[in-house]
Amino acid sequence: MGASGWEYLTPFKNTVEESLEALHAQVFQELYGDDGTYRNLEELWQDEEFMGEEGTHSILDIDRVVHTTAAPSGHNIRDYGTLRPLAPDRITHHFGTDRPTPGRFEEVLVQAHAALRLPPDHVETLLDECRMRWTGIYVVLYTGDEPTHLGIFGYSGD
Repeated sequence: MGASGWEYLTPFKNTVEESLEALHAQVFQELYGDDGTYRNLEELWQDEEFMGEEGTHSILDIDRVVHTTAAPSGHNIRDYGTLRPLAPDRITHHFGTDRPTPGRFEEVLVQAHAALRLPPDHVETLLDECRMRWTGIYVVLYTGDEPTHLGIFGYSGD
């Protein structure tokens, strides 16, 4: 089927883990809520054949948060299915601030998608920060001084 990129702008719910859980519930409902294939997310994740071979090509392929900015390794099975923070210096690089807003996240994504249409020697974009399939990256986004959203992006598939 090939690799699929995905992006989400979701409300921040006290912690990154709680925010991911709420996003999982929303996306599960959107993708599987009415078709009866899976009763819940746990049942989906237990379908090892489907998840191991195809996956959902969505945030549902990510099952846990890790709190390291170290790049994941394709040689470490525990790195698959992880969501990790974008390093602080990379946040400043891409957003021009250490406290990007939800609107700025959307602007930077638009710029990144536009750059996909450029020759291969283009400048590195935010989407280039996620280099390993079956992983994702998050950025805490702010309204004033308060964290209000998460910007999440990553890839699933081969």
